Amino acid sequence: MDWTAFGLSLRLAAWTCALLIPAALLIGRLLAGWRGPLRGVVEALITLPLVLPPTVLGYYLLVGMGGASPFGRAWEALFGQGLVFHFGGLLAASLVVNIPFAVQPIQRAMEAVAPEVREAAFVSGMSRWTTFWKIDLPLAWPGVFSALALTFAHTLGEFGVVLMVGGNIPGETRTAAIAIYDRAQAFDQAAAGAMSAALLGFSLAAIGLSYALTGRVGRRHV
Repeated sequence: MDWTAFGLSLRLAAWTCALLIPAALLIGRLLAGWRGPLRGVVEALITLPLVLPPTVLGYYLLVGMGGASPFGRAWEALFGQGLVFHFGGLLAASLVVNIPFAVQPIQRAMEAVAPEVREAAFVSGMSRWTTFWKIDLPLAWPGVFSALALTFAHTLGEFGVVLMVGGNIPGETRTAAIAIYDRAQAFDQAAAGAMSAALLGFSLAAIGLSYALTGRVGRRHV
């Protein structure tokens, strides 16, 4: 068992959820109430990481964050190191690839909130921001839990984009998924099997917790 790689995967998943879920709450709420002609375009862009091959998405991220790009050079000038082949680049790639897993469940949950409830809140004098915190968010918790579980579990298992952007540097970018690939390539079935079982257990626990919590919240609002 490569505990360093496993711990790196957990740290990556935790940071991804901590940074992406708050942004997904705002994006999901905006999309739920948006009826403009460009909504379909925005939703297509959000869904794009689901259908793009990981190598294609990883390639564009590699080019966009690399030392030859303006963004990559600016980052290196500000922070003294590049994004590519460092944990920061790994996190940036993870945020991009997990956008649909975070945004879509929250958007669907926000769309399920009856418009009459928001209208009643507005009539009562609540601002849009207060309505979001006191009405939308409590009613949309099942979607938030689902987004959190899906994002966490998907980050643990992501392989292609992580390998393209981060490479395979022990202690820096070698995640559990990459370590499993290495062990399988070396015919170390015991280590590969142990790490695979650990990832499977964490993913099942995350999804199971999501279903348990969303079921409890759903029964509370019936």
